[in-house]
Amino acid sequence: MYKLSLQRILIIIGICLVGIFYAIPNIVPDKTSLPKWWQPVNLGLDLQGGSSLLLQVKMDDVLKDKMSTLEDSVRQSLRERKVRYKDLNSSKDGVTVVIADYVARDKAKEAFRKLDDGVVVSEDENGEGVVTLTYNEQAIAQLKLRVIDQSISIVRRRIDELGTKEPIIQGQGSDRILVQLPGVQNPESVKILLGKTAKMAFHLVDETTSVVQAKRGKISKTSRIMNGSEGEQYVVIRKPVVGGENLTDARVSFQEGQPVVSFRFNTIGGRKFAEVTSNHIGERLAIVLDNEVISAPNIQTAITGGSGVITGNFTTKSANDLALLLRSGALPAPLEVMEERTVGAGLGADSIHDGVVASIVGFAAVILFMILAYGLFGLMVDITLFLNLAIMVGAMSFMGTTLTLPGIAGIILTIGMAVDANILIFERIREEVNRGRSIRDAISVGFTEAYRTIVDSNLTTLVAGAILFYFGSGPVRGFAVTLTVGILTSMFTSVTVSRLMVEAWMAKFKPTKLPLQ
Repeated sequence: MYKLSLQRILIIIGICLVGIFYAIPNIVPDKTSLPKWWQPVNLGLDLQGGSSLLLQVKMDDVLKDKMSTLEDSVRQSLRERKVRYKDLNSSKDGVTVVIADYVARDKAKEAFRKLDDGVVVSEDENGEGVVTLTYNEQAIAQLKLRVIDQSISIVRRRIDELGTKEPIIQGQGSDRILVQLPGVQNPESVKILLGKTAKMAFHLVDETTSVVQAKRGKISKTSRIMNGSEGEQYVVIRKPVVGGENLTDARVSFQEGQPVVSFRFNTIGGRKFAEVTSNHIGERLAIVLDNEVISAPNIQTAITGGSGVITGNFTTKSANDLALLLRSGALPAPLEVMEERTVGAGLGADSIHDGVVASIVGFAAVILFMILAYGLFGLMVDITLFLNLAIMVGAMSFMGTTLTLPGIAGIILTIGMAVDANILIFERIREEVNRGRSIRDAISVGFTEAYRTIVDSNLTTLVAGAILFYFGSGPVRGFAVTLTVGILTSMFTSVTVSRLMVEAWMAKFKPTKLPLQ
């Protein structure tokens, strides 16, 4: 027989009470005053409204950067081998260079093939010595996939730091990202943050060339003109001395009452920064963000602590935004908003209303069926159904799960599935009584033997839920989470709670007849 030990009873009651406790915020009228750890279930975009942004990754810019890097490698390779060349150029389609000497050209082509994985080297057949370097289709496809994955990761970090609840961020097609922001009706600030690539680098200012001279063409190939954040212009060395990828942290601080951005490098960046500031004291160091000079302070002393400060005409908000961008990392390519949709709360209210009505109707039908089919035992199951719903909602609230319209469908589905285990148990009890067993033995055998079937049937559904969660995204994942939580809570209530109620009834009334109609 099932042992009604005090410890077991307290554990079962404790789990039920905890589930009910965490479900309470969902029925509290004023949810704004609740503590952060005691919140209702988050509602998805389709229920509470919000914004949906479709972003396109500018792959042409990625390919241009890739080919520009390949161009630098080609130039370095030719210089190391002292090969004479001319007209070295790059575009998003590839790198071209003219090498007149055919012997040197063959040697250069062999070296070019070893510059990077996937490089394809070809020669123009017109005899002019034009050599073209491109990447094969597999390398380009891998590059695009890597850029999309990296962009999604960075977008997620930026959105999460804004405090948005459960944003849905996923790839769409080969070069687009879908961002859904539940509860955000005006996504302008989000668009501004996502629209910035946040590629940060430190460049030395070319002190030998003025802006006027540079505009007249008197500028080294290793330098370029850059605009400043306040309209001024600078001539800077093209190659950065320290890249933004070496940043590990960025925070807002204050100097003389003005907001500034304090940053810190990793070990490699800190060493490079120390070397640059040590070797170029008295020169200017341009801090460049997205090809725009934020500031170009003089290096007054060597900075060896691996940290520094970005000053400028910042407001507290702009300093916070810049620190957030630097913390989350630079996007590998610019993002362009292709489509923006705002979903009003009215659609969510209709969906919630319809879902609630469907849940009530389904719930009532299941309750009525169980009472008609199993009498007093059916009434006990109906009580466990209410507990199951409360524990399920409480578990979702505790985990911070986002509830979408498919999630409501999952709740309705689990209401019907919640009684499956009890039906198996009661039918087995009925069979055992018909075979001549006593009521007490029939109940014991019914719960024990049906338990294996219950575990097997629910395990297959759990596997399906796990697959949906792993391969799905957005609402599909929401449905999978709701389904999985519902199965676990229904197994607890139907097997443990219902058996506790049946055994308590047996101990108190000591019946001589089975109350199954």
